[in-house]
Amino acid sequence: LSSGPSPPPAPRRPEPPPERLGNRPANAMFTRFVEPGRLALITYGPCAGKMCTVVDIVDQKRVVVDGPENVTGVRRHMMPVKRLSLTDLCAKIPRGAREKTLRTALDRDQVLQKWSETAWAKKIKAKEVRAKLTDFERFKLMVARRKRSAEVKVVMKKTKK
Repeated sequence: LSSGPSPPPAPRRPEPPPERLGNRPANAMFTRFVEPGRLALITYGPCAGKMCTVVDIVDQKRVVVDGPENVTGVRRHMMPVKRLSLTDLCAKIPRGAREKTLRTALDRDQVLQKWSETAWAKKIKAKEVRAKLTDFERFKLMVARRKRSAEVKVVMKKTKK
């Protein structure tokens, strides 16, 4: 039935590169586990926007968190995991550690200093600063942006010629 040799198979396309999540490949193992010592950002409730540390795990959905209060303003209390955003940072503490142990571990591992250097913390800080601007400061910012934009346009016009 065939009228000659079959055509050669089509060349195979190369595999697309694996998708990436930030600095890690998409197939990399998940690392932000709920564990004692994990630094977290509270996203909802009276302490929203404050940092806390997971001290103990109650069940699948709830954890005990502590600031400590004199460092971050968060008292020790139970909280749903849903209301936390876990960070990559973790202090080495035993489960159910008391406040003094937690404070020394945070200082030893420099967890809060490392947090303040992350892009996430800087973004939150910048958002707070923008929210606290007065009307006159917003006006000065607008004028500075206009001035910068005009200077950029002049430079871009020169480079086009």
